[in-house]
Amino acid sequence: MVNKSKLPTAALVPPTQSSGSFRFVLEGALQAATLHQVWKESMHQVAAVPSGQGLILDASKVSYCDAAGIALIVAVEEALKKQGSPFELIGLDARYHRLLEQFTDRTFAQESSSKADCRHLAEVLGEGVVNLSKDAFALVSFVGELIIAVLWAIFHPRQLRWRDVFLTCENVGANALPIVALISFLIGLIIAFQAAIPLRQFGAQNFVADLVAVSLVRELGPLMTAIILAGRSGAAFAAEIGTMKVNEEINALTTMGLQPVRFLVVARVVSAVVMMPVLTIFSLLFGLIGGGIVYLSLGFSLVLYCHQLVGALDLADLAGGLFKGAVFGLLVAAVGCFRGLQTEIGASAVGLSTTRAVVSGITLIVIADGIFSVSFYLLGI
Repeated sequence: MVNKSKLPTAALVPPTQSSGSFRFVLEGALQAATLHQVWKESMHQVAAVPSGQGLILDASKVSYCDAAGIALIVAVEEALKKQGSPFELIGLDARYHRLLEQFTDRTFAQESSSKADCRHLAEVLGEGVVNLSKDAFALVSFVGELIIAVLWAIFHPRQLRWRDVFLTCENVGANALPIVALISFLIGLIIAFQAAIPLRQFGAQNFVADLVAVSLVRELGPLMTAIILAGRSGAAFAAEIGTMKVNEEINALTTMGLQPVRFLVVARVVSAVVMMPVLTIFSLLFGLIGGGIVYLSLGFSLVLYCHQLVGALDLADLAGGLFKGAVFGLLVAAVGCFRGLQTEIGASAVGLSTTRAVVSGITLIVIADGIFSVSFYLLGI
């Protein structure tokens, strides 16, 4: 219950011959719970001050003031500025004066001009091109640093933080195995069902096994595993390093003479490159199991399914799929760390870096997959 003796009051005192200015007196506890009526009265009284006439706001009798009370004082000042009247604040306690200093004219100017402005298409496109060129330059610089750091790790393997490598391998590989197995199993199941319908028209349902095997081993197995890795581990890398950037831990590493790329990125890249082919193998295994269940449900035997798989695949197909998986792992880890190091200061900076890491990772995966497809076709693999 609010103490009535501390309820805020506002009074406008006409100018005396000695002062020559109106005097506006605030008294009591200026707080959000009791300020509603006083605010209306204050604005009404301040509006009665003649234009050009000065006003002195006396806050010496204010017993308490929170952000709402400070807002009232600022509102009075702003109203007088619009009228072209001089304003002076006296008697405000030093504790509340420090709170008032946070409300600057610049802050209110930014808030008042925060409405969306119309920009020309050329300006938007130009800004996009500039940002893209800056991002490309930063990416090239990061790739150079990463190559140097990886070469250093190759020639100095004992100085690599193997504990971090093994921990990251566990997070990237073992912890991701359930979701990879589930999605791969469902993908194999879906491909087999979708292939069985058109092949049945030609009496060639036994070739369902060939289609499932080739599509999984050469394309969908590495691709789906890489997309899962981008959404799971790439985002985690960006969030971890981004949080360190916001907390200025990256600056602390640089101050201590440690290179962030060598200290943080190399272990994550090595782990992703090592574990991605392993995850791809499990993805292929569970995908083929899913396709095999459908194949058996069509009335064919397990022996025939295995025979079709052996006839449809060779070592080059498996080697190509695993190589693509390793490259995809390198891209996902590198882009995730790169976006993490790009994190800016702010509440939403880590979330923005995580989003950019996932989008960039998936985009690079698809581009690399297209390059692989054209290369394998030209090479006849």
